[in-house]
Amino acid sequence: MRERNGSKEERQEQIYEYILQYGSISLQEVIQHFECSEATARRDLEALEKAGRVIRTMGGGAKPAGLVSGREIPFHEKQNKFYREKESIAQLAASLVQEGDVIGLTGGTTTYLIARALKNRRNITVVTNAVNIAMELSENEDVQVVLTGGMLRSKNFELCGPLAERTLEALNIHTMFMGIDGFSVEQGVSTYSELEANTAKLMMKRTERTIAVFDHTKAGRNSLFQVAPVTALYGIITDEEPGDELRARLTSEQVNVFVTGTAK
Repeated sequence: MRERNGSKEERQEQIYEYILQYGSISLQEVIQHFECSEATARRDLEALEKAGRVIRTMGGGAKPAGLVSGREIPFHEKQNKFYREKESIAQLAASLVQEGDVIGLTGGTTTYLIARALKNRRNITVVTNAVNIAMELSENEDVQVVLTGGMLRSKNFELCGPLAERTLEALNIHTMFMGIDGFSVEQGVSTYSELEANTAKLMMKRTERTIAVFDHTKAGRNSLFQVAPVTALYGIITDEEPGDELRARLTSEQVNVFVTGTAK
């Protein structure tokens, strides 16, 4: 590939400005937008990472270093963002569910789509603290739904607090699919709300295996409250293939990586 003229320092600065403007950049976007080879794109992002300016993400891209998501986006605002990717994640998650399973679903746009994918199943039980998920599943009498009590968080329809926690203390869950706001190998999974984080932590204690479900925009981000370290997860389901280095780190922590077929 014939690369665009200009010094590597100029190109790296332009890449960094692009990341600041758009919040992230994928490896393919670097190659296409800055007309460089894949090897050059990787070296530029590695240089920015070593300088402490960016954090590498799944698939080899990058996001601004130290980025902590500060604004909680309401469910209705993010419901249609990356819908195709989230739907593919949901279908893959549903394929892991077997008859007789007890499934946990936290609130979130991706877990809501998992509920949709499970709504025609038979002989499964779904434990959730999300009102909209419970309503979605209520149409099928062959799915037993356990909805916790608690204080309603209107932005995402989740029930949290002591009432929710007391309900969960009496339950045993086979697999929990956990919606998250941020994922990084260093900080694990995180969310905007302390109440949600506490409820998710208790659900994990009552669960045999926890699988975090998230689209690629959550990778490399750390939200305000940590839910659990990576080592506490059974696996992750996402829409973008991790780079070799990140996959190796997850494998070393015995975290299963499930990737949909929608990644570019």
